[in-house]
Amino acid sequence: MNQFPPVYQYPYYVNAPMPQNFMTRNNQYVPETLRAAIKEKAEVGDFYSRLASHAPNQQHQQVILRAAEEEKLHWRQLNDLYVMLTGRQPACEIEKITFDSYQEGLQKACQTEAQSYETNRQSYASYQHSPFSKIFWRACHDDARHAEKFHTLSEETRVVLKDYGTEPFVVDIEEATLQNDTFRTALWTGENLQVTLMTIGVGDDIGLEVHPDVDQFLRIEQGEGLVQMGDSADQLDFEENVEDDYAIMVPAGKWHNLTNTGDEPLKLYTIYAPPEHPFGTVHETKADALAAEE
Repeated sequence: MNQFPPVYQYPYYVNAPMPQNFMTRNNQYVPETLRAAIKEKAEVGDFYSRLASHAPNQQHQQVILRAAEEEKLHWRQLNDLYVMLTGRQPACEIEKITFDSYQEGLQKACQTEAQSYETNRQSYASYQHSPFSKIFWRACHDDARHAEKFHTLSEETRVVLKDYGTEPFVVDIEEATLQNDTFRTALWTGENLQVTLMTIGVGDDIGLEVHPDVDQFLRIEQGEGLVQMGDSADQLDFEENVEDDYAIMVPAGKWHNLTNTGDEPLKLYTIYAPPEHPFGTVHETKADALAAEE
């Protein structure tokens, strides 16, 4: 288990006297409740420490690190309480909370805090007449506060997905791609080049197509797929499996398709040179895209 260091001297009630028969009445579920809470706080503290390293600026980083320190504080309080009640250190195997982007990390942080709030609320209700109920009450308070702060950070970093061409434009393309849930959204359309974001559902594909006068570049940011290319629609003799971080180059005049072979949405961005779709194109679904071509 990760051993978090002490962070603050914070008043809590581990050493308050227990009712005489408290452990006799609760010796089955109190340690289990505490062990689960200790595990959760350790995982969250580790998660936030890693998330802070992806923050886009110092202000975001400070907010996340402060939340990490407060989670470590709750971990220590719960750990000390467990030791006092059982006479031994808790045995917990920590699971790593993963995220593919800063925005996804913030969304997971919001979800984690909401779940933690509900768990701590139930624990507070169960032990509200015990001397250590304030530990769970304080954890509830901080969970709600953290969720609000992470929601604010998430809103600050979300990209407004629209067509920004032909003005100068800079964007975190990975964040924008992962944020997009439409089949196709044009992000920048210039005179000679176009960038679009795409999301392909599980088991679905882009659709077999050819661009006679357009070279195309695609980059996968999430998921797994199968890319096929060939000189005719019935002769796709080029096949490659692709996944996160893979790039695909499609020469003009090549028939091609990309199929989602994974178990999550396939998210990518593609560059057309010259542009393939009208300025401001948004196709919410593949059906919308097919209808627009008719």
